[in-house]
Formats: sequence, C-alpha cells, structure tokens
Amino acid sequence: MNDMGIERWVGVAAGLTAGVAVLYYLYGPRIQQKLTEPDPDPPPAAEAPAPAPKPAEPPVAQAEQAPQYPVPPAPAPAPKAQPPQAPAIPPSEDLVVSDADVRSAAAQVFGVPPVEAFLIPDRVIQNLVATVDSLDRDPIPLRFRVIANVPEVPVVEKRGKTLVLSTDNDERYRLMADALRATSAQSMASLYLRYYPLLQRAYREMGYPGGHFNDRMVQIIDHLLAAPEVEPPIELVRPKVLYLFADPKLEELSSGQKIMVRIGPANATIARTRLRELRTLITAGKAGNNRGQTTISRTPE
Repeated sequence: MNDMGIERWVGVAAGLTAGVAVLYYLYGPRIQQKLTEPDPDPPPAAEAPAPAPKPAEPPVAQAEQAPQYPVPPAPAPAPKAQPPQAPAIPPSEDLVVSDADVRSAAAQVFGVPPVEAFLIPDRVIQNLVATVDSLDRDPIPLRFRVIANVPEVPVVEKRGKTLVLSTDNDERYRLMADALRATSAQSMASLYLRYYPLLQRAYREMGYPGGHFNDRMVQIIDHLLAAPEVEPPIELVRPKVLYLFADPKLEELSSGQKIMVRIGPANATIARTRLRELRTLITAGKAGNNRGQTTISRTPE
C-alpha cells in the first residue's frame, strides 16, 4: 500500500475516533444512565399492579389509664311488673341520634315537666359531659350546657343599704328539687349506667383520650359536697348588671359550688343526699372507695 493510501486510512480512523468521542461526550452518560437505572415510567402495558399503599402510622395515643372507680355493670332490665325503668342503651352509637332516646329515658326517671323545662334537647350526651366537667371551675357558655338557665332573675331584698338574696329565691329551683325528692338514687344510677358507654365516648372525644368519665363524675360529686353550707341572709353586691356575692370567699367559688349556695339550704339538703347516694352506687365497682358514705335509704326530706 502506498503512502497516499495509508494516510487516507489514518485520516478515516482519526475521524471515526473523534466522532465516537464527541457522541460519548454528548450522550454517553445518558446512555449509561439508561442502562443502569430502571425506567421510572414503563409503558402502561408492561406496568405491574401497584402495591397497596402502606397505611399511615397511627398517632401516638395517650396511655390508657386504669380507672380509679370502675363502673359497675348496668342493671338488668326490670321485670314488666315493676315500674318503668330507663330503657336499654340505644343500638345506635351516634351521639346525636341518641338525643331523643336520652330525653325519653330521663322523662321516665325524673318526670316530664322538669325534663321539658330544663333539659336542652340537642347534643344531650356531649353537653352533659361538658357540663359535669366544668362544675369545678368557671361556667361554660350556655350552648355547651345540658341544663337551661332557671327562669326569671334572682329574688333580692334590700335591707337598708344592703342587698341580700331573698329566701323566696329558693322557689325558682323548686321544680328541680321536687324532681330529686321524687326520684330514687337507684333510678338515677340506672339511667347513668345504661348510657355510660356513650358518656365515656363523649368524654374521650372531648379531649381526654385516656381518661374515664366515671372518675371525673366522682371528683365532681366530691367537689359539690364540699361546698360551704351558708345560712341566710346572703349579702350581694351589684357593681354592674349581675349580682355577685359580697363575701369574696363565696364569689371565688366554682360554678358548681355557687349553685349549691344559690339554691338555698332546703334544696341543697336534698341535692347533697342524692349526690351521696349516687356516689355510693356508681363506685360500687371498687370496694373500699366510698369514703364512708352511708347506705341508700328513703328518709323523709
């Protein structure tokens, strides 16, 4: 082969080498990536069924607390020959749907007039839990309460320059007090225990996921029983629109203890009696925790 032929082949080889180098520089990394990495978007026909999504990790739940006062089992339905008792808990677990059932059961236990007059018909279970939970502090807004305000304004007397709460004010609470006098603690406990699963559910949904509503109920009962027994006359002041207790110690009481003072000594006596009896019945699931409460008896009131 002559020199001209050799130079020609050398030129061709150099050109091919340069072309391959340029192609590798421009596209080599992409080609290598295609060869080493799986295709992120394979054709639909070749796509394997997608695996089921992994369930999200559940939130860390508050530790379950052991109840201090286990709830006794709900009493069995009374025989037909007995006076009507609270009906069994409704099959629906919907707290709102239960309103009509709870109102009907409460009317059987306390009577229709007080239930129609004072029990707010909406969200009965949730509002009962919220009301009980608030009785050892300031009152909650009316829309969250289970009991309506007592009608009319407080009955006040003026003695010289002093305002006092009249004993006639006790009459404003007479309907409630008469309902307590006419209702046995056993009937009240039966109503409470039959609806306790819904009360417990509402309590946990309110923000106490590890708590037990019966423990809270016992705390509130003890708090109400600790309210001072104040004999009339009770002095008042009226700095603006509302009447306040003139005694700073009374004015600093919780909303629940103020109720025990406002209703008057006679009404407070029957309220204390029923609270003690109810406490005994709803703590029967744990022996030795009735703190010396007396046994249930029907005494003249």
